[in-house]
Amino acid sequence: MKIAIATKDFTAVSGHAGQTRQWLVYDLTEHRAKQLLPAPSRVELNKEQILHSFEDNEAHPLDGIDLVVCASAGDGFIRHMKKRGADVLLTGESDPAVAITCILAGEALPDTHFDITTTLCKLRDLFSRH
Repeated sequence: MKIAIATKDFTAVSGHAGQTRQWLVYDLTEHRAKQLLPAPSRVELNKEQILHSFEDNEAHPLDGIDLVVCASAGDGFIRHMKKRGADVLLTGESDPAVAITCILAGEALPDTHFDITTTLCKLRDLFSRH
């Protein structure tokens, strides 16, 4: 399983995942219970690769991701990621390491906080191509 966490400067879980350029990717394919977490790889997307506007007509650095973790995402982003084979998990947890640890332990993550950009995204998603 591969989990991508949208981040701000690779240090905090980011909102507005469709515009996020910095991602931490945990490859947990070989991970077993009670093992230390593998170090995540850092993926920095260029402007053309941000998922909000990516056309899906070529390979993407986040291909193969099973789960996206972020603080906020619009319905269009969630549908877009579902088409790419990934589920989206929203969380109010700001620390990526805590978020991934909770996910692996099967623990609930804190609820998201109100974010005006999510409301604006929901309006925009009514007209989204995704």
